Amino acid sequence: MTSIQLNNLDEARALCGPHDQNLRLVRQRYQVQIIVRGLTVTCTGEEAEPVHTLLTSLLDEARANGDLTREQVLATLDGVRPLSGSEAPPPEELGLLDGIKLRSEGQRRYVAQLRKHDLVFSVGPAGTGKTFLAVLMAVQSLKVGRVRRIVLCRPAVEAGEKLGYLPGDFQAKVNPYMRPLYDALYALLDYDTVKRYMEREVIEVAPLAYMRGRTLSDAFVILDEAQNTTRAQMKMFLTRMGEGSKIVVTGDVTQVDLPPGVTSGLVHAQSILKGVKGIGFTSLTAADVVRHALVGRIVKAYEGRKGRG
Repeated sequence: MTSIQLNNLDEARALCGPHDQNLRLVRQRYQVQIIVRGLTVTCTGEEAEPVHTLLTSLLDEARANGDLTREQVLATLDGVRPLSGSEAPPPEELGLLDGIKLRSEGQRRYVAQLRKHDLVFSVGPAGTGKTFLAVLMAVQSLKVGRVRRIVLCRPAVEAGEKLGYLPGDFQAKVNPYMRPLYDALYALLDYDTVKRYMEREVIEVAPLAYMRGRTLSDAFVILDEAQNTTRAQMKMFLTRMGEGSKIVVTGDVTQVDLPPGVTSGLVHAQSILKGVKGIGFTSLTAADVVRHALVGRIVKAYEGRKGRG
């Protein structure tokens, strides 16, 4: 058990944050109990010592600069304890992300962009891990308190099939288009956890059209299959971004299912947003395919047929 003595109630308010926000972030990262009684902060548990160091650092910052922001607390947490939860080198140096090995140089560049930027575009063929790694980063961000919810969406565009002929109500018709996003979630979280998060709206999976008119704050938002957005849809989606949010846009510009003559919003966004400060772009290739070995060969074969019909 360790304890920290505060000088006044203003320090207590700054350290705890609004509605105890700062201490909640610390508790989410560490197995520790933090109790504030009057001007004494007590830490108990196996990780009391590193938490004592962390809280002391936060208190010093509060004494110097006043109230602590959520971003300051998260930055201090990351500086004291890497997101991997060990004293090993940072995950990007090991080629690991939350215990999952990154399997290509392109994937490592992609994860570096996800860590660095609040808006990231990832373009590449099927099987390169575009969606899975984005969902993995979203789940990790939720676990450590960087975001309060995850929003996953796709445009419900017909890829040779007719939506109207599918059985069931609207939700039943749309669900097949959302299935790859559910698959990624179930690969990372057990069924009961996903179900509970969705019931509490901590995780939301919805068609792109459901995003119109909303502001998505404190959220990790992923737009999958973005090659099938129109220019207007892409602009609408990107302008949903609120405070404390991160957006990832993934797609394969070789598999556009839009009607002839309609420009892909993903293609258009890449052309006009290149060079905009704060936006990251990653291109993955057949060399980054991590599915069955044949998938990489199939992608290369199709690439080799471009322009030859």
